[in-house]
Amino acid sequence: MPQSISCIQDTFIAVGANLPRESGETAAMTCLWAVGELARIPGLSVVGVSAWYESAPVPPSGQPPYVNGVVRMAGDVDPAWLLGQLHAIEAAAGRRRTVANAARPLDLDIISMGALVRQAPDPIVPHPRATQRAFVLLPLRDVMPAWRDPVTGQGIDAFLPGVAGQAIRRMAEPEGASAPA
Repeated sequence: MPQSISCIQDTFIAVGANLPRESGETAAMTCLWAVGELARIPGLSVVGVSAWYESAPVPPSGQPPYVNGVVRMAGDVDPAWLLGQLHAIEAAAGRRRTVANAARPLDLDIISMGALVRQAPDPIVPHPRATQRAFVLLPLRDVMPAWRDPVTGQGIDAFLPGVAGQAIRRMAEPEGASAPA
């Protein structure tokens, strides 16, 4: 059951995939499916979904490119409880945790939860590498241009020069996309 940590706040969830699901859905289809699953989490509601992006894996590897986006949610839930909900959605999509940075049919990460700064226990909030990833910053800018890193207080534009060399492109809207913008 969700537990209160303060008041209604913006929570940002990064959505990514670079493998098809066992049932045959493409990475893009899985990302759209994940938005629907996020909308079912008690205590949170989807208030925005970014454009979808195709990006090279970070760190570089021989993996296929990722489909990435960010979902903006509003509500009041405990971070550890939310992480459990995200892991359950990933498992339902066929994710099996093996080695770090392995290819996967779905990856869901908490980017930030309002002004919360939390080092332990898991999850660390804000996500410790969010500001180092173009595949997080560009979709985050789509749903919350005024977002500020709760640790540094800096806005998205302050971090963009540091990710300028990362391969990423905005995708055409995936077939069947009808999530809120």
